[in-house]
Amino acid sequence: MSPMSPRLLLLLLLLAYPAAGQDRVDWLSARILAAAAQADDLTFPTEPTALSVTSPRMGLYKPAGPGPFPAIVLAPHCSGLGVNGGSPNLSIGRWAKEMLDHGYIVLLIDSQGARGVDSTCFEPKGAVYHVRGALDVLQATQHLRTIDYVDKKRIAAVGFSWGAMADLIAASKLYQTAFKTGSGFAAFVSIYPACFTFVTPHGSPYEIVLRDINRPGLILLGGEDLEAPASQCVSKLQAAEWSGAPVEWYVFPHATHCWDCAHLDGYSKVDFRGNRITYRFDGDVTADTKRRMFAFLDMVWAGQK
Repeated sequence: MSPMSPRLLLLLLLLAYPAAGQDRVDWLSARILAAAAQADDLTFPTEPTALSVTSPRMGLYKPAGPGPFPAIVLAPHCSGLGVNGGSPNLSIGRWAKEMLDHGYIVLLIDSQGARGVDSTCFEPKGAVYHVRGALDVLQATQHLRTIDYVDKKRIAAVGFSWGAMADLIAASKLYQTAFKTGSGFAAFVSIYPACFTFVTPHGSPYEIVLRDINRPGLILLGGEDLEAPASQCVSKLQAAEWSGAPVEWYVFPHATHCWDCAHLDGYSKVDFRGNRITYRFDGDVTADTKRRMFAFLDMVWAGQK
């Protein structure tokens, strides 16, 4: 059988809200799984290793002690961890350390680099679509459930930019049903995701935010983010909330995209839409991001008792 074309693949992901009827859900689920399966599954580490903050790699990182520990699946930006000729993702290295210091196991994944892809910032490569990233996150969560020292009730997904979009998709009931990856994560934090309707070169749009989100989620956005405008996220998150999704969000008024990226302070580029953007590191916003993220997860865990 020939592989599914990108046009057909993305046409099948018009999922702003699934139509009623089990037959349609089954039909969509089969095609979602086929879309994600165009790229091979990741192979997740089974033994913890030491974290390099300055050169982070896909790996399993564990605090000292026997556990059980809460765990985070950490999904980075559209350039992954920079293992294929790019610069190391220093901000993700620092976040992994913050999570370890806070008592979390960290399963750091790399949807791009582990598949030999340098970047998906301008377009998908190697069939690494956002839907593939969502499956990576859910499979990583499933993998964590096989590890003895992981607290199975306290597994969260945290993503930045591209990884944040993967988390939003993975929080959708329809995608969870399609992927058949078990109970999934218990909560998620998406940091500066892009929420607009994506239109591919083939003209087939698909959504990042669906109204059937069924996991508690915190979405953090930048009021001066020109790459991933907060306004487009807020309108869709409001629609999801009105439909019963357990989501909350906060907009940092003066933050740009990648506000936590000290190594990219002042970096300027033309984004995938042709707009000139500049990143500004903001230490205060980064500290508040840390505070809000851990406070939100603590609140979710407390609600489980």
